[in-house]
Amino acid sequence: MNKDLKIALKAARKGVEVIKEFRTKKLNTREKGTHDLITDADLAAEEAILNVVASENPDDEILAEETENDEILTNKRTWIVDPIDGTTNFAHDFPVYCVSVAMWENKKPKIAVVIEVNRNEEFTAIAGKGAWLNGESIMVSDTKDPFDGFVGTGFPYNDLSLVDSYLKLFRHLMEELQGLRRPGAATFDLCCVACGRFDGFFEYSLHAWDVAAAALIIKEAGGVVTDWNGEDGWLFGQRIIAGNSHIHEYLLKQIQAFIPEEQRKNIN
Repeated sequence: MNKDLKIALKAARKGVEVIKEFRTKKLNTREKGTHDLITDADLAAEEAILNVVASENPDDEILAEETENDEILTNKRTWIVDPIDGTTNFAHDFPVYCVSVAMWENKKPKIAVVIEVNRNEEFTAIAGKGAWLNGESIMVSDTKDPFDGFVGTGFPYNDLSLVDSYLKLFRHLMEELQGLRRPGAATFDLCCVACGRFDGFFEYSLHAWDVAAAALIIKEAGGVVTDWNGEDGWLFGQRIIAGNSHIHEYLLKQIQAFIPEEQRKNIN
């Protein structure tokens, strides 16, 4: 196994171990922003993950959700970590939340691990080598017709500036797609695209740690990932579309039809 993938798996599994320990304890929960929860499990899991990374690669840079940072990426090796994606789900004992660990170098994704804690599903990828679920190779779906499309999305929780346009888009997609789903953890949603459960996914108000690992998994599974302008600004732009090539193209066209151009622009 690739050395960096081993480290990423070791770190992510340690995070999962810590999270599972907290499921039997009383959680301390607070808001770090509007509708944005943090628990002591987030902090403990992130510390455990970063300790593994630091013990193996002390000179590498870190971009992690609960660690103060400027959300920038250099050409150096950088580990991008979300200790619990789906914290609100976790805090309410709703069973969809993940640990996400990615390693980027020269501003490109190299290694990705996403573990859905409750199902013990380990999604992994190595740039140029492929993507796997629990060691088995995965591919995106081959759905072409939007009427057969099963698509994941998310509801913005702290940026409601696009809501009116977003709801018009939702109504349209409800009429045209087979189904829309919102599990509440973008890393898991994206991995569902990678393994063909979802045919596509779109959301806004996401951060780098929400997408850094899962986007590589989708790409290595044969999928397409862009921002809302069909470009490559999805890591920090807070707007993402993913899917197989057919459903990605369909979603991009719908978003560009219903979301005004000034609202499609990347944040950074």
